Amino acid sequence: MPDALDATPYDALLLLSFGGPEGPDDVVPFLENVTRGRGIPKERLKEVGRHYFLFGGVSPINDQNRALLDALRKDFADHGLDLPVYWGNRNWAPYLTDTLREMVADGRRRILVLATSAYASYSGCRQYRENLADSLAALRAEGLDLPKVDKLRHYFNHPGFLEPMIDGVVASLADLPEDVRDGAHLAFSTHSIPIAAADSSGPAEDHGDGGAYVKEHLEVARLVADAVRERTGVDHPSQLVYQSRSGAPHIPWLEPDICDHLEERHAAGVPAVVMAPIGFVSDHMEVLYDLDTEATAKAAELGLPVRRSATVGADPRFAAAVRELVLERAAAESGRQVTPCALGALGASHNLCPVGCCPARAPRPAAAGADSPYA
Repeated sequence: MPDALDATPYDALLLLSFGGPEGPDDVVPFLENVTRGRGIPKERLKEVGRHYFLFGGVSPINDQNRALLDALRKDFADHGLDLPVYWGNRNWAPYLTDTLREMVADGRRRILVLATSAYASYSGCRQYRENLADSLAALRAEGLDLPKVDKLRHYFNHPGFLEPMIDGVVASLADLPEDVRDGAHLAFSTHSIPIAAADSSGPAEDHGDGGAYVKEHLEVARLVADAVRERTGVDHPSQLVYQSRSGAPHIPWLEPDICDHLEERHAAGVPAVVMAPIGFVSDHMEVLYDLDTEATAKAAELGLPVRRSATVGADPRFAAAVRELVLERAAAESGRQVTPCALGALGASHNLCPVGCCPARAPRPAAAGADSPYA
């Protein structure tokens, strides 16, 4: 048996994700949850949901989270870490409030949260913290004793997150025809967000041109490209690109879009492109549609060979990284010496989101940060 690992003071881990529909009848109600408060008509939601209907109304994200749950539980058990793992979503079952209620009923008092977003941004971090605050407020209204909830730091530069992506890019290059392989460019793709949101992402000292969101993605792109060059012996030109833009057309969002980038690369005579979705933890709908369907169709129209590399998903190295992050945070909370694991120039992210980090569009309480009303 492995030696027991100590996660004190924590007694549970919560996997917190976005959620997604699991059948055609779920699509519009799911999108109503996502867009609640914005007054979007149901007919418009049906149009927005066409991506889901192309895949039978089923988002792959829930099954991928189930696989990640299994991988985490196996890794913890194999390494002697006695820490139960729960799962809750922002926008679909299992809902976050229901899961937190279950955890309270199970006697969990100190909860660590793993969000399925590796980078700093409002939608990738603070909005999850706002959802946690909403759920804790609901439990308080029910008269329940509230647990203390902390969130694991951003893990974009943890080797257990980077290494599977590096392997994926190398494998995608190897899958290209030999005559275009060495000349292939790398398109590191992430979710586009409004420029104003990017500029205010991360702690206040990071605010400015692109904020922490762009800086962290550029660092991951550099780290992956450098590792690919070391493994293949070929220096593949690369660029950070964006996908999945939504919202009002008059609001500026991060560019270039992946399809525009493919057109530009083709016009410049680039023989092939590997699309590497570094901004996503798993192959959910925005990867399957925006890259595998839309961008791949654009490349076929251009006659440009493309491959799409794998996301991290439930890779055992990512599960091991989560275990290391849990133990790192537990040691810090217990006052024990700990050296955070992070590659590259940016170092390990903060454990506690400071005041002013990824500010909300409108002031709302957020848990698991320095401004949390639930200390």
